[in-house]
Amino acid sequence: MASEGKNLIGVDIGSSSIKVCEIKESGGKRKLMRFGLHPLPAETVVDGHIINSGAVVEGLEKLFHKQKRRTVALRASGHSVIIKKISMPLMTASELDEQITWEAEQHIPFDLAEVHIDHQVLRRREDEGQMDVLLVAAKKEEITDLTNLAIEARLKPVVVDLDAFTVQNVFEQAYGLPQPNETVVLIHVGASLATVNILAEGTTSFTRDIANGGNTITEEIQRQLSISREEAEAYKHGGDGRGIVPREVPEIINQVVEQLAGEIQRSLDFYLATSGDSDLSRVYVSGGTANVRSLLDAIQERARVPVEMLDCFRVASPDAKLDPMTVQGRAAEAAVAMGLALRKERERRSA
Repeated sequence: MASEGKNLIGVDIGSSSIKVCEIKESGGKRKLMRFGLHPLPAETVVDGHIINSGAVVEGLEKLFHKQKRRTVALRASGHSVIIKKISMPLMTASELDEQITWEAEQHIPFDLAEVHIDHQVLRRREDEGQMDVLLVAAKKEEITDLTNLAIEARLKPVVVDLDAFTVQNVFEQAYGLPQPNETVVLIHVGASLATVNILAEGTTSFTRDIANGGNTITEEIQRQLSISREEAEAYKHGGDGRGIVPREVPEIINQVVEQLAGEIQRSLDFYLATSGDSDLSRVYVSGGTANVRSLLDAIQERARVPVEMLDCFRVASPDAKLDPMTVQGRAAEAAVAMGLALRKERERRSA
């Protein structure tokens, strides 16, 4: 992609909160000028669908209360999005444009009239006469609902990106492109969804969504201790000023974490069994649940490769005017919003 113009403001509408990032680029350096977070009531977003649109609009209005700039990048995720890597015979870009609809009909389980389709050539394998193409489909209805909410909050949506690609963008800007012989795993664990994106030979090789995340930990603490959701959420984060955490909490967290780490490992095992790749190099975890240290330990124990939290502030360091308390502990949680904030006002696809 060639891009120009100012950076868009990244708006990540998640199932537990809205995160907003604004980056300023000058002299080859990036600064995080603004970071905002607005918690959302439970059940606002369910299975990627926004159920309580009023709460989202209200949250956006609060986050943009005094802002003049309102051009934003949004993200779509969940069941309304499908990402597939497919192999096709070598062809020119114009031939591919003609052929891609037929290919999409074979691989996308939605009516093509109901989806937006996009594609990108990942790799041309000249010696085999084949090329790898990334095929993406997103339901028009979901994208329209999302952009309409932003418009209702007096925002101007310019781009809608996908979770997996926003995190990949952050990773590449923060840590550089992986070496050709490296296989890097990016796992974004939000409140209700974990997205696995495996990069091999520098491109997306495998993606999968797992319907599990931080909410499962909160719900289990709530259920086993018979306490409110707010208390359970506070205990999950080490107390958050609510006094001593009951001794059962770490054990409950570990139970859920072990289950989630097991589901993630099954995806990694499936990739290794079907791709011909022999091993993984590194794993980076982002999303609010990446702050649960036992999750990173459980993934590392199973995958037997180094696992660390993705630090998105390596992309753009917080500006001196930004209150340090605003961004403290948010280095993994802000990843999607940061990836969206890297997008520009004017982008065009380079051949």
